[in-house]
Amino acid sequence: MKVKTTRFGDLDVNNQDVITFKEGILGFENLKKFFIVDPNDQTLILWLQSIDDEKVAFPIIEPKIFKPDFIVSLLPAEMASLNLENLNEASIYTVLTIPSSVTDMSANLKAPIVINSKMNLARQIVLQNSKLEVRFPMYTELKKYIVSYSSDDSKRTNVSFGKTANNPAETKNELSEQKNKNNENVL
Repeated sequence: MKVKTTRFGDLDVNNQDVITFKEGILGFENLKKFFIVDPNDQTLILWLQSIDDEKVAFPIIEPKIFKPDFIVSLLPAEMASLNLENLNEASIYTVLTIPSSVTDMSANLKAPIVINSKMNLARQIVLQNSKLEVRFPMYTELKKYIVSYSSDDSKRTNVSFGKTANNPAETKNELSEQKNKNNENVL
């Protein structure tokens, strides 16, 4: 199906990629159908785009990226509402708040989005843990993760950027330095 969005333009969305929120999202209870957009921009931030309202898209991210010890504990009724037998069948995302100063970005750990990955059924669930923050500052941790994440492209391709590849170690070091410079500029 063709979906019009204000942020991403017109997108083709497969019916199997439509995620249903029976109760909507907090503050947007009337919006029930969404899909996830990956802008492929190296930030690891995805977008939960509404099908019902082209102007509504929430930035989301997997909390394990910036907070590896984040644990979701759901009540049996919450699990049943998503037809989940265990959380291994679920994808967990946190909704981000991205102010004009991106370094003040925060994640809502208190009310994550839980998606039954097999059935594309989802809920935003307010967790019972009173220690979880609604505005968890996560920019620094996200940046650390992005900068530390690397793949060694030199093992897959022989790219020399105009230099001769006579000394593979030198070329590899130059590529690594360039990649580090590029990662520093991502966020």
